[in-house]
Amino acid sequence: MSGYYKDEHRYDDIISLPHHQSTERAHMSLHDRAAQFAPFAALSGHEEAIEETARLTDEKIILDDSAIEKINEKLYEISQNLSEKWNVTITYFRPDALKKGGAYLTDVGSIKKIDEIEKIIIMDSGMKIKMEQIVGIEVV
Repeated sequence: MSGYYKDEHRYDDIISLPHHQSTERAHMSLHDRAAQFAPFAALSGHEEAIEETARLTDEKIILDDSAIEKINEKLYEISQNLSEKWNVTITYFRPDALKKGGAYLTDVGSIKKIDEIEKIIIMDSGMKIKMEQIVGIEVV
């Protein structure tokens, strides 16, 4: 190792000189200077993509003809007694908007309207359920 690095007085000739300030550029604030060293997310969105891939969905159950017939009979019975506001529990499949599959949900309440043209059930809460998505219905 050379003697240059051991010399404690090697900067004595410049230590008392004033700090250089650029005449062409404004002085950078401490906040902006610190921002240069902020963490950089090179893979922005990657974490969300991993979470979306890991999110589980259920496969839609294909009902057999007898199960569909039972649901249709129950819906017909309810449609004949809509004015009585029966309390029902409907289990249905909601397809996922982003990936294959979906989720099974249950709604409890009374049916306001059964629209046979649009093939939907409108609950008193305003929830609309497609008839082909229903997998179970019970009068409570």
